[in-house]
Amino acid sequence: MDQQEYKVRNAFPSEFEEIGKLMVKVYSQLEGFPKPTEQPNYYKMLANIGELTMKPETELLVGVSSNDKMAGAVIYFSDMQYYGSGGTATREQNACGFRLLAVDPLTRGKGIGKLLTNACITKAKDKKISQMIIHTTMAMQTAWKMYEELGFKRSEDLDFMQEELPVYGFRLLF
Repeated sequence: MDQQEYKVRNAFPSEFEEIGKLMVKVYSQLEGFPKPTEQPNYYKMLANIGELTMKPETELLVGVSSNDKMAGAVIYFSDMQYYGSGGTATREQNACGFRLLAVDPLTRGKGIGKLLTNACITKAKDKKISQMIIHTTMAMQTAWKMYEELGFKRSEDLDFMQEELPVYGFRLLF
């Protein structure tokens, strides 16, 4: 039985490539989610996830075990203008968000997704931001359920289409 303790920290640039590979692996395996051949630019962005940290107010967070093995990652935006989604989310004021939450299939069910989400929520509260914006898809039902359990509410005004894929907005008010 794995009794690892997990913590969240900022990713090191030397880990960006590994995180990109994890993102591609996780998203390409989602049933009902577009494959790399269907949305190559999206997967290129996933593979190069570290590049997003070049934007101001943007952090790549990783969940790591006590022996520093990566279990998951998420990109946090404390300023929505850098969020990079479709729809109206990037125009939200006094808002932050996170995108691209991915948990290694080998560590699923250990609370890594919740740990990463709560780390983003803590960052938002520490900066006295009034709301957090996120998006998910029908293919991400496990995450969808977790977000609702943490208090996120569906916000149809944030929905958009990513090519043929409906993307659903959620909002958490502080």
